[in-house]
Amino acid sequence: DEFELFLEYNNFLGTIYKKENSKMNVSELFLTGKLSDTLLDRLKTFLKNIIKPIAVRSSSLFEDSLMQPFAGVFKTFLLPNNAKDFDVRLKQLCDAIKLVYASIFSQLSRDYIEAVNYKIDEEKMAVVLQEVVGNNYDGYFYPHISGVAQSFNFYPVSHMKPEEGVAIAALGLGQYVVDGEKAFRFSPIYPKTDMVTPKDLLKNSQSEFYAVNLNKPTVDLLEGETAGLEKLSIDIARKHKTLQHLVSVFDPDNDTITPGLSKRGPLIINFANILKYNYIPLAQSISVMLNVVKEAMGAPVEIEFAVDLNKDNQGEASFYLLQIKPLLINPEDYKINDDLLTKKDLLLFAEKSLGNGKIDTIKDIIFVDINKFDKTKTQIIADEITELNELLKQEDREYLLIGPGRWGSSDKFIGIPVKWTQISKAKVIVETSLKDFPLDASLGSHFFHNVISMNVGYFSVQYEKSKSYIDWDKLYKIKPFRKTNYCIHLRLDNPLTVQMDGKKRIAVIY
Repeated sequence: DEFELFLEYNNFLGTIYKKENSKMNVSELFLTGKLSDTLLDRLKTFLKNIIKPIAVRSSSLFEDSLMQPFAGVFKTFLLPNNAKDFDVRLKQLCDAIKLVYASIFSQLSRDYIEAVNYKIDEEKMAVVLQEVVGNNYDGYFYPHISGVAQSFNFYPVSHMKPEEGVAIAALGLGQYVVDGEKAFRFSPIYPKTDMVTPKDLLKNSQSEFYAVNLNKPTVDLLEGETAGLEKLSIDIARKHKTLQHLVSVFDPDNDTITPGLSKRGPLIINFANILKYNYIPLAQSISVMLNVVKEAMGAPVEIEFAVDLNKDNQGEASFYLLQIKPLLINPEDYKINDDLLTKKDLLLFAEKSLGNGKIDTIKDIIFVDINKFDKTKTQIIADEITELNELLKQEDREYLLIGPGRWGSSDKFIGIPVKWTQISKAKVIVETSLKDFPLDASLGSHFFHNVISMNVGYFSVQYEKSKSYIDWDKLYKIKPFRKTNYCIHLRLDNPLTVQMDGKKRIAVIY
């Protein structure tokens, strides 16, 4: 095992595993170490055959475990691999491998390993070397599309089902998607269905992308995983002529979207020619791949992929499967026991919910006072919630938000017209109907991107259509911490428990 050999050969074993040395700079220490002669010979042979940029990825024992996925804890480096001097290319590759090894002993990794009751000396690390997918455009190397797909979707909308999966794609390198930036989300089963409105698509459309910077053949890897990358504006991709099948143009006059670049106007990266008009069968390929891999692993999975639209000798575009790993959150881990649904001290039960998992850190509740609610005063209510949100923001406290109608609606007569920044500390959001105020459930469509990227629970309680309920008596029995004209802020001694069953799409709070 090269990892163990590296530690033994360089006499690092006696230093790095000691707890008192946990804050030492392991990266700099490992860069002084030497790799085995056998490995060096193999790396030289590899480099002689690879002329494109190289991805140096971690593949650890814990990271690939079905029990405790460690996705995102260890390092990945992308190297330009274009220095004229072969020895410079070899040194960069060796340094990247050493820094991937070192990432096991970072403070983040140590904290994570301790949190899941593992021991750091049980970890083993392999390194995967991959040729980066893409092409050179004026000194910048990137693929047309990179993305991540999951076999389970915790935020399904409309007629979509959780088990049908979800994909997130972006122009350029996958770092953009992995970092949680504004990428395009779609269902592999229903690729023609947009999850949000045209205006929201525009607001949350990708505006930058990552590429390997070939103009900088030598990089300082101690700067981090993006040392060899460049973040570029979408306008640069337009000059490179890589946007043709990826974008649409938004027409603000009639709120419509036209695929391609034939019209003038703001660009939206929504892959319309591919997903709606099947320029290539991307959605079908992702769906098949997820099903095959899920069946093979016997558990929900996540894949990373890339697409090169440039045609090969057979006139075909190319789909590349880059990585397979267990889904970080298994929907089976958060099943809500049916016995819990009859629990007398439930504060809330929702038959429609988005999200998955358990939250037990919320000690604040903000709710619209239903005894004073006036549908002609929703703008005033929005202003009052903004003030309360700002106070909790200053204290860095998350809260449960409950109110009638659609949150974020532009029509102030069917809900509270807040923008995301006005409720940014809400960790769980509940929209509810009242006897004289029906609810056309939105399930967060007005700020869907924020709900997903921040793992917010979003529940819909429609009394007239389901068994869902809120125990208002419980709320009104608690002494208010703050009151405004239309809202009440409660502060609890003990945190609430929020459980979300992503598979059944139900949620409880108690």
